Amino acid sequence: MEELLAKAEAWIEDDPDGVTREELAGVLEAAVGGSADALADLEDRFRGFLEFGTAGLRGRIGAGPNRMNRAVVIRAAAGLARFMTDALAELGAPGPGRVVIGYDARHGSHDFALDTAAVMTAAGHEALLLPRTLPTPVLAFATRLLDADAGVMVTASHNPPQDNGYKVYLGGRIVTDEGQGAQIVPPYDAEIAARIAAIRSVESVPRAADGWQVLGEGVIDDYVARVATLGGDLAPVAARRAATRIVLTPLHGVGGETIERVLRSAGFTDLHTVVEQAEPDPDFPTVDFPNPEEKGAIDLALALASSVEADLVIANDPDADRCAVATMVDGRWTMLHGDVVGSLLGERVASMTPAGSHVLANSIVSSQQLGAIASAHGLGHANTLTGFKWIGRTPRMVFGYEEALGYCVAPELVRDKDGISAALLMADFVSELKEAGRSLSDAIDDLARAYGVYLTSQVSARYADLAEIPATMARLMASPPATLAGSPVVATDDMSQGFRGLPGTTGLHLAAESGARVIVRPSGTEPKVKAYLEVVVPVSGDDVAGAKAAAAETMEALRADVTTALGI
Repeated sequence: MEELLAKAEAWIEDDPDGVTREELAGVLEAAVGGSADALADLEDRFRGFLEFGTAGLRGRIGAGPNRMNRAVVIRAAAGLARFMTDALAELGAPGPGRVVIGYDARHGSHDFALDTAAVMTAAGHEALLLPRTLPTPVLAFATRLLDADAGVMVTASHNPPQDNGYKVYLGGRIVTDEGQGAQIVPPYDAEIAARIAAIRSVESVPRAADGWQVLGEGVIDDYVARVATLGGDLAPVAARRAATRIVLTPLHGVGGETIERVLRSAGFTDLHTVVEQAEPDPDFPTVDFPNPEEKGAIDLALALASSVEADLVIANDPDADRCAVATMVDGRWTMLHGDVVGSLLGERVASMTPAGSHVLANSIVSSQQLGAIASAHGLGHANTLTGFKWIGRTPRMVFGYEEALGYCVAPELVRDKDGISAALLMADFVSELKEAGRSLSDAIDDLARAYGVYLTSQVSARYADLAEIPATMARLMASPPATLAGSPVVATDDMSQGFRGLPGTTGLHLAAESGARVIVRPSGTEPKVKAYLEVVVPVSGDDVAGAKAAAAETMEALRADVTTALGI
């Protein structure tokens, strides 16, 4: 305990933030006074440094090395700055690197962005700070537009209000292949982490008082202009777009203004934003969890859609890199699964892409339907590991997606998921369908007729004790289920040994004789073990309803089996 107390005292001495110094001092005093809860809290805060990995940093805001705070961010920025200096020197390109820094409206984001700019400037790099709170796709776009060697986005995306994060992109001279402007992957994450670990103290990190550049509105104007033209020339489609009524919600995030600008510039003028969720608010007061996938998150948007008789609902997560879509299905407003939206967008992009060397890509846990779409259109298809850090670096990709509501429809602009450009393409599709007297529900049935019914779902187990996650995976690896939805399991694959040509990753793949498939893996951003389920049922003749019913029945049985296997 003495060692723990000494670490806490040293951290307080080195912490540049008076608020977190006071917070930690209070915890320390309570722990010394005999509070078991305070001691446990202190132990958790000093369990180690918040891990820097391929998602950068993400964690709860608070004092101590295992939290998001200015001290941790300054160390991270110093490690990244050192990495940039070393990488450029190794490439024979010494001199200042260029880094673009963006931030959302979460607690601490602006301070973390300013600290990053101060560290980068003092390290001799050119730091370009976005002018205000903006969506993650704008930062990813700016990293490529400005030929930056790195990009930093301060955001925790769709995490709870008490969290924040630090996402890193590489490009410019450091990464020049298909991954230019994409999120970091190994070995870059480990190389940056090693340099962060070498930082002795925050006090030892030089920070400039000024010298960075705050960018003007031009970078946002460029993003809006480029994205707004993705649907082509406005003149031939202006009337149908103007006749399409869309409900929007940014879920208290920073995407509201930007998506409205993009849609209006593209000719969509009948827009209705959920007033209660329109302005950025780091406390996300109207939702339990600021993720459009979570139950109840888009209830206000669906209610507004009913009242204004909308044609489409678009919900972005707080940093607007994800896009949720809701439409009328069987007479009621329904949010579409990410795989359904991925297939709809994939079919639309594929239909506009000449056959040849272009590629559609999705993560291995996403639906297999995209592969069928690519084949039908004479295009290539690639599966990747989970996350856009992998999807975004697919060679010759024209469209990529992951089932967690992430879509890349314009990789030449943003080498990452972009919930704003995806929303535009979906809005254009709906306007075209409406003009023909049809709906998204009809388009989904079209996919079923062409490729069969691909029904996906997810089962997840959330853990308070992170040690339970590897224990759960080990148990499933040692004793996987023998049947799935009544069908014998014919393939059991430990994905850590590599799977279908992909690098090893922690996960278990199960395939049943019926064609049902399950992939179980730990979440990369949340304390969860997730199971991704899929059943495929061919359509006989024009009996789409029958195939859907059969798929739903099989999925119900599959969900029950997987729930039992996970012990939830």
